[in-house]
Amino acid sequence: MLDATAIDLYYGAAQALRAVSLKAEPGKITCVLGRNGVGKTSLLDALAGQHPVARGTITWEGGDITRLRPAERARRGIAYVPQGREIFPLLTVEENLKTGFAPLTREERRIPDEVFSLFPALEGMLRRRGGDLSGGQQQQLAIGRALVMRPRLLLLDEPTEGIQPSIIKDIGRAITYLRSLGKIAIVLVEQYLDFARELGDYFAVMDRGAIVYSSMRDALDEGALRRAMAI
Repeated sequence: MLDATAIDLYYGAAQALRAVSLKAEPGKITCVLGRNGVGKTSLLDALAGQHPVARGTITWEGGDITRLRPAERARRGIAYVPQGREIFPLLTVEENLKTGFAPLTREERRIPDEVFSLFPALEGMLRRRGGDLSGGQQQQLAIGRALVMRPRLLLLDEPTEGIQPSIIKDIGRAITYLRSLGKIAIVLVEQYLDFARELGDYFAVMDRGAIVYSSMRDALDEGALRRAMAI
């Protein structure tokens, strides 16, 4: 289980996160919602180790990872699909996928079959350069690269941003499948409320660096959720 407790994060003098607490558990999807600039990406950066927190603790599978570097967190099964995808445009699709080998042992360094079963278009594009793919195909590639790492915690930052509806459905099906395995905890940052509402097991809405509304799916107050999103 992931357990972030009362974390603060600063960029210089500007405070981006204010006492944020969040949990995620295997077989569940935690959705983090809110408008642009409210701290959602900063939260994922903190969980992935991309930016150090000033206060609070982050534990994963019972161990304190608050001060671990990103590479050390990756070796502990944490994979991050950032906003903007950040694939390597001059590398082929296959080479991009293989960059996910970095935290794995030599024996584990193969591309799992499920990458191509979830995103079959990638299998026919292995020799194409990443930069030649459409935005939706690049998003599939970025998620596929994360899955190559055999993650136990998957952090997704707005995977539907700028993506055509057909690929949004493919990504939704892939996330649903990963949840069904019961082995992966998923934190999904999303602005597209309907997409998150369909997938989420737990919801947290952020504003000005803090969580202003949270609920399990069974207790969700739709009106309160939409009001918090509109703040």
